[in-house]
Amino acid sequence: MLTTVEKDVAHTRLQAAVEEMCLTLRRASRSLYVRDAADFACAVADLSGRFVAYPQDVGVSGFVGLDLTPAIEAATANGPLAPGDVVLTNDPYLSGGLSTHLPDVHAIAPFFDGDELVGYGWAFVHVSDVGGRVPSSVSVLNDSVFAEGLRVPPVRYVRAGTVVPEVEAILAANSRTPEANRGDLHAMLAALDTGRRRVGELTADLGPAGFADVGAFAREQSAARARSALRTLADGTYRFEDFLDNDGVSGVPLRVVVTATVDDGAVHLDLTGTDPQVEAALNMVTFGRAHSWVVTRLFAIVGTLDPAVPLNGGLMDVIGFTAPEGTLLNATGTAATGVRHATTSRVNDVVSGALVQAAPEVLPAASSGLVVPVVFAAADGSRVDVVEPMVGGTGARHGADGADGRDSGISNLSNNPVETVEANVSVRVLRYALRADSGGAGRWRGGSGLELEFEALTDGGLLARGLERLRFRPWGFAGGRPGALTELVVNEGRTDERRLSVVDVHPLRAGDRVVLRTSGAGGYGDPLERAEQAVLADVAAGLVTVEAALEAYGVVVRDGVVDTAATAAERAGRSVSGERTGRSVSADGGRAHSLGPERERWERVFPSVLADRLDAYLRTLPTTTRAARRREILGGVLAGLPERFPGVPASEAASVAAERAFAEAVTAVAGPTPGTA
Repeated sequence: MLTTVEKDVAHTRLQAAVEEMCLTLRRASRSLYVRDAADFACAVADLSGRFVAYPQDVGVSGFVGLDLTPAIEAATANGPLAPGDVVLTNDPYLSGGLSTHLPDVHAIAPFFDGDELVGYGWAFVHVSDVGGRVPSSVSVLNDSVFAEGLRVPPVRYVRAGTVVPEVEAILAANSRTPEANRGDLHAMLAALDTGRRRVGELTADLGPAGFADVGAFAREQSAARARSALRTLADGTYRFEDFLDNDGVSGVPLRVVVTATVDDGAVHLDLTGTDPQVEAALNMVTFGRAHSWVVTRLFAIVGTLDPAVPLNGGLMDVIGFTAPEGTLLNATGTAATGVRHATTSRVNDVVSGALVQAAPEVLPAASSGLVVPVVFAAADGSRVDVVEPMVGGTGARHGADGADGRDSGISNLSNNPVETVEANVSVRVLRYALRADSGGAGRWRGGSGLELEFEALTDGGLLARGLERLRFRPWGFAGGRPGALTELVVNEGRTDERRLSVVDVHPLRAGDRVVLRTSGAGGYGDPLERAEQAVLADVAAGLVTVEAALEAYGVVVRDGVVDTAATAAERAGRSVSGERTGRSVSADGGRAHSLGPERERWERVFPSVLADRLDAYLRTLPTTTRAARRREILGGVLAGLPERFPGVPASEAASVAAERAFAEAVTAVAGPTPGTA
């Protein structure tokens, strides 16, 4: 029987093993997105199928709670795994939710002690292309999983240590970048070999029973520490909602709702009220279970409260989850999933918006809420490269500004060095910098977004999957202002300028210039309470302009210094007049959320109480008709409003008419509001 100290030491050895697996994979990979952006991960699982060791610092962190069991069961339907086998899969439906979209290829290797199965090694990479309609395989306009590329059910890619040539041939024939893919897949095999050796060394010392004890110990310790951390949140039930810009096939936004219940260190997330799955690639497959990539905000909270908590599947033991079937967070059938990261980014925002009410001095304001891998594809599809995985900033929190140009909401991808990009991709990077005046103003400023500008050196295609926050701002909190909206422009300032909001593959000619400005994060606290010298430092750093220092913070900067007297007068005048933040306040009970004018206009016409009743009605319809019916109802109301509503305000008369039209439409399908005649 192992002592606690022996288990702890053994688990440390497992942690070192998964870190070594990741380093092996990264050094052996062939693509920029794996080698430089680090869109990969490795782990070791015990026989439960849950991870017992996951890297703390290398690769993507959000998959720590995955469950290998459904994929293993599918792979072993016709016989058990043997030493040297490796299972490969990429399909969310066929893998039981292990993969989240087709370019994420997952590999599972059984680990044995002699003839006895003791656990599994796991690795995944985001490969460059798996076929489908568009280069890189990901477009929001894909209308089913069949349009997104090759579907690989859990199959043996390696048998007894030898790659199955027929499987490799099928993979190669269904990709625009077969050699890059092959290099990355073989890098995964090298990583799994590393894990096999290290686990073998450990089981040689401990035996199979000892290895099982270490795994159970690791998960129990992480669960206990997570529960202890979450006990610092006030028990209660908290609701919040936010929006995606559109449903991928029209200008109608999508609503994401969470009701979070905190109870003695456990958190249950109920996504009831979230809109139906759509005929675009914004869906997430969870099978109605808590999925690691949907609950990453809870991992971040636990890690903030207990920075040393070991990452493993035990973190899932304190999380409950409800998502009605046929919704964005529990898609069924063959719904497309390629841009699921846009939806899960918004889930992060709504979970934060709910739980900040339970812990206002712990949770931040909204982060930028987008992850946009900007892809340049050669005209013939022979090269598909990520120029940069673009994010925005981190939300400000009580006592600290948000991080500028970094947001680990659903991933912790690295940026690609400009020199590496220009050496490998047919573009010239003209600007890559933090975006001025993008972070929401506050006593603590929201993190700044990024600005990327590049010129195409050859003809090709632009893809910007996950483009979001062009319509609804990242919210601020406790008087902090929301962040700036996203902008994507081709040939800005030229006669052929085009502003993009939904991108499939936008053709580029040599000489075309693309600029993406990502959204900034929400601020926290009254901007008029921000220290004058902190505002001056932001101006000096180029994060805040002199004009914004005056408008948002009431700070007068002249010739590089603060005019103290003028600033005092400016701030005093605003306090007397009652002009503080000009914030709009959420209508769902979160009294301190600053949502921005666009949300205020939207929720006046489409209030939550009516949207909830419409959702209840839609869930009585067949899954395949719900999104279209919702689009029909909301589209009819929007027809009476300005084309760019809510970015452009409607007249009072038009707003009143739209409010009435929506209420009548909901009553017509869902009946009168309860309690009314």
